[in-house]
Amino acid sequence: MKYRFIEKNRSSFPVKKMCHTLQVTPSGFYRWEKAPLSKRKHENIKIKERVKEIFSAHRGMVGSPLITADLRDESEFSKVSRPRVARIMREMGLRCKATRKFIATTDSKHNEPVAPNLLARNFTVSAPNIVWVSDITYLKVGAKWYYLSVFIDLFSRAVVGWDLSDSLASTSVIYALKKAIMRRNPERGLMIHSDRGIQYASSSFRTVPDENGFTQSMSRR
Repeated sequence: MKYRFIEKNRSSFPVKKMCHTLQVTPSGFYRWEKAPLSKRKHENIKIKERVKEIFSAHRGMVGSPLITADLRDESEFSKVSRPRVARIMREMGLRCKATRKFIATTDSKHNEPVAPNLLARNFTVSAPNIVWVSDITYLKVGAKWYYLSVFIDLFSRAVVGWDLSDSLASTSVIYALKKAIMRRNPERGLMIHSDRGIQYASSSFRTVPDENGFTQSMSRR
């Protein structure tokens, strides 16, 4: 919308000049500016405030998927969409402070038991909380690497649980899974699919699916 463009860029260009270029009147712009805020605008203002707070709390180490997941934990923002959060973050100039470089996060050379590949590349499921898939990735902040453990519901592709750690110990994936269980309260029979990394094959991690009646599935890296 032309008026919204003018509002967004008024700190860089004169309002009168932008109105002339866009073929609208300055008086029309000022009337639009003074009009009562719509419900959508009020919501965006609140979302921007929370996005800024969450982004700051995570020291800039999060993108729109994880911020959306955190927002949805709050009843006021339970239905906010990831594209909307991503757009708001772009408008605010907020970008994840990650730099990419290959670091191995999977150690499959271990003596722990390995679960069979029950998923077998069948990535289509009919309902939520049937299959959760998990992986570990990495983020660099300054000179230090952090490891992000994520669980995603295969039905919606939504992040259901995550944890950030400076270690590749199994503790992080355990925390991430427990957060997901608290948020979604899945029924017994849920499949947890991952690679064959030591984090997922360790006895400390396997205890959590076992206690909740979940099934583990693993595939090669």
